[in-house]
Amino acid sequence: MDNNLATIYLSVLVSLLAFTVVIIFRQIIKTRKREGSLSRLRKKLAKEKGTTQEYYELASIYSEKKVFSQAIALFQKALKAAEEEGEENVAYIYNGLGYAYFAQEQYDLAIRQYKEALRTKPDYVTAFNNLGHSYERKKLNTQALEAYENALKINPNNATAKRRAESLRRLVTA
Repeated sequence: MDNNLATIYLSVLVSLLAFTVVIIFRQIIKTRKREGSLSRLRKKLAKEKGTTQEYYELASIYSEKKVFSQAIALFQKALKAAEEEGEENVAYIYNGLGYAYFAQEQYDLAIRQYKEALRTKPDYVTAFNNLGHSYERKKLNTQALEAYENALKINPNNATAKRRAESLRRLVTA
């Protein structure tokens, strides 16, 4: 009996260790890939002008690293490059720029960027969610509720919008 218990214990322990090792290796690979992209893009963009995608990718990496001032500058460069290239799909850039402003608690600027994202892509659910969150931070609950309801019109299964809209409905009607 003691032998079986020891075997089970050891099996569970080995399984947990194996799971932990897999998670750690995945994180290492992800970090190396991101750092490699960061290095490659910084070198390239220091030497020459980049494309919309390159500026956006580097700005996104800086956002992930929470270096928002550099991310903002790069998102703005991405918008300029998109204008020069005639790129029409800029909603993601505006959304990223809005996120960087939001993270710095510059909610008015964030709201402006999210609205611009929605102007270029009116069915952009993520921008509606982010807009609602920005309005919530400014204590503009009616506008926040409206943003979340717009998100739900496009995607009725949006869990974030459902949860936040239910909460705001109670606040607005109270």
